[in-house]
Amino acid sequence: MSAEKPSKRHTPKHLHPRQPAGVEGNARLTAAVGVIIFILLAIEGVTILQVGALLTPHVFIGVLVIPVVLLKIGTTTWRFAKYYLGDEEYRRKGAPPIILRMLGPALIALTIIVLGSGVGLVLLPKNFHDQMFFFHKVSFILWFIAMTIHVLGHIVETATLAPRDWVAHTRRDVARASTRQWVLVWGVAVGIPLAMLITSHTHYVVINN
Repeated sequence: MSAEKPSKRHTPKHLHPRQPAGVEGNARLTAAVGVIIFILLAIEGVTILQVGALLTPHVFIGVLVIPVVLLKIGTTTWRFAKYYLGDEEYRRKGAPPIILRMLGPALIALTIIVLGSGVGLVLLPKNFHDQMFFFHKVSFILWFIAMTIHVLGHIVETATLAPRDWVAHTRRDVARASTRQWVLVWGVAVGIPLAMLITSHTHYVVINN
């Protein structure tokens, strides 16, 4: 009896080895977080048009975005650290253009000032109101300019990477897609009770147009 030769079978696509999360996972999460931030800030921009009448949603969205912003700072700082510490995989990926690299720290600082002064307007005593309002307005103008450059510089990459963990045929390519999805969901979920808590104090704020 002759030994039967093993038949050649194609490995099902869902059993193909996945690429480790690494650089690609970080890039996907960063892009997806960027989309969430963009959507929230676009809604926030609408409330600015009539911030006196829309103060409550303005504060709510401004606080809701804080954990998501912190998440994005975390993912970009991780990439920055891995690249400059000489990680081979991140070195092969390369760094963003020099203008965007130089803009990054300034944008982080301005974002913290904008969000922090906004929260300060709501929570700090009234005698701090004028200072917080000044910092909020000035930092917002500078932040808007920096953010516009940042968005334009990353828009193609973000549009390409952000959907990949949410589309069946691409989410399989890189490990830990579900983990990244849950991190994003929890980033938003954590902001909801925080936003509700701080928004409950908006009746103390007086907006002088």
